[in-house]
Amino acid sequence: MAQRFGGKFSSDSARPPAAAPGSAPPQGGFRGKRPTRVGFRSNLLFLMPFLFAIRAFRGDPGDLILGLGVFALLMAAAWLTREGLVAEEAYESRRIARRPAFPRKIFASVLTGAGLGLGVVMAGQGVVIAGLLGLIGAALHLGAFGADPLKDKGAEGVDQFQTDRVARAVDGAEQHLAAMRDAILRARDRALEARVERFITTARGLFRTVEGDPRDLTAARRYLGVYLEGARDATVKFADLYADGRNPAQRAAYEALLDDLETTFARRTTDLLSNNNSDLNVEIEVLRERLEFENR
Repeated sequence: MAQRFGGKFSSDSARPPAAAPGSAPPQGGFRGKRPTRVGFRSNLLFLMPFLFAIRAFRGDPGDLILGLGVFALLMAAAWLTREGLVAEEAYESRRIARRPAFPRKIFASVLTGAGLGLGVVMAGQGVVIAGLLGLIGAALHLGAFGADPLKDKGAEGVDQFQTDRVARAVDGAEQHLAAMRDAILRARDRALEARVERFITTARGLFRTVEGDPRDLTAARRYLGVYLEGARDATVKFADLYADGRNPAQRAAYEALLDDLETTFARRTTDLLSNNNSDLNVEIEVLRERLEFENR
């Protein structure tokens, strides 16, 4: 379905609302983002297995079995590589993160080596050559995509229980944001998609603040749970209704909700940062007084 492109100078473009007094100004959708690694190289891995599949159907039954085995191993390796890159990006974007429970990229390297080795056997070479080429393929894959994070990040000097609580809360909040992003696509409106992305950026600013000081989780739990769950449900209902009738009143009400949510989340982030700064100043003053007392 064709869509009208809305830009800065379009007559019907939705301009971001002005920031409320005392609140943080609206941030662009690309603030804090990095170029994704899930691109051409990982997509190329999905093409290589088809070379062996084509050859499998042109040979004898033995080649068919080996070729399908190679195809399955390499496709599994490509899928695990993509999932590992996605998990690594999520790991790097957070201040406090747990290592992946399953090392996807490392296991993908093993599957790549096994698939290439089996492909060499399919070509009629010996087991030794197949093993050596399989090891080389696994090493090249590991060198190209790297290993998975093997340790928790940001947990040094922090209570493990508090760290786990924050990680679980942020994981649940990220699921709500992902559901909002998926739901708004059904509205087929690029301006609304950009508006939701801006709110997601603001919400993640609160996530990073809580990760920086797990003690803030108690004050932010409603925002990471109840408020985001309500925003998700409202987005789902709005997208379904707006896709059918494209009612301007419904759109205005939904945008007003996003404005209120963004202002509230930004204000909570600012308050938590201010409290953290006050706590730091108190700790510095107490330490300086102790040092001054002991040096007398």
